Amino acid sequence: ALPSLGTAEDGEEEHSLVFSYPARHIVKVDGKRGLFRGLTPRLISSTLSTVTRGNVKKAFPLEDMEHVSNKDDMKTSLRKVVKETSHEMMMQCVSRVVSHPLHVISMRCMVQFIGRECGHDGVVPHIVGDVIFLWCCNLLAHFINTYAVDDNFSQASVIRSYTKFVMGIAMSMLTYPFLLVGDLMAVNNCGLRAGLPPYAPVFTSWIHCWRYLSAQGQLFRGSSLVFRRAPMQAACFPID
Repeated sequence: ALPSLGTAEDGEEEHSLVFSYPARHIVKVDGKRGLFRGLTPRLISSTLSTVTRGNVKKAFPLEDMEHVSNKDDMKTSLRKVVKETSHEMMMQCVSRVVSHPLHVISMRCMVQFIGRECGHDGVVPHIVGDVIFLWCCNLLAHFINTYAVDDNFSQASVIRSYTKFVMGIAMSMLTYPFLLVGDLMAVNNCGLRAGLPPYAPVFTSWIHCWRYLSAQGQLFRGSSLVFRRAPMQAACFPID
């Protein structure tokens, strides 16, 4: 869901369980159906992304390379990681561009809740976040499996199988600001009330949005699965 840029009561910071306030408020206003705003375009977007990745993978197949874990074969192993990550990055970028319009539709369906309206910004930060996530996740997992995990250890294969999963969780947290900025830009100044002052500033670019969130200490707002943090103050106008 799109994190709000609204204000909390003066001098207070609110912390509430994710299903305690937001979901209950939405159900109160729109009924249970309101919890599924934007679901249809999101499902179509995910399906289109998966199909696109599959077609790109078929059109540009990656040559199979044997697993290399010996430290003496470091150059070969690193070359394999770079090649696989480059191939995955290409598939991710193409699928992101193709499915992004539906993602924008989904986000705007969600924010219509605020303004009660009836009626391909943000793609750059999403792509940047995807690229950083892929490269950092794959390279970190590679170096950990190569240098930190000893082949003589009996559970080495088990540890290596979980390394990329753990790195994925860590990198998803670190790259969250790109997702946040992309989602905010998808609805910013689009004619919907949630994308205009006083609910949100009008940003001139995604970098402008990033700088604003950074100055407000809100780059990781909405990243928690359990708590919702509302800042004491939130300006309603763009910074220079």
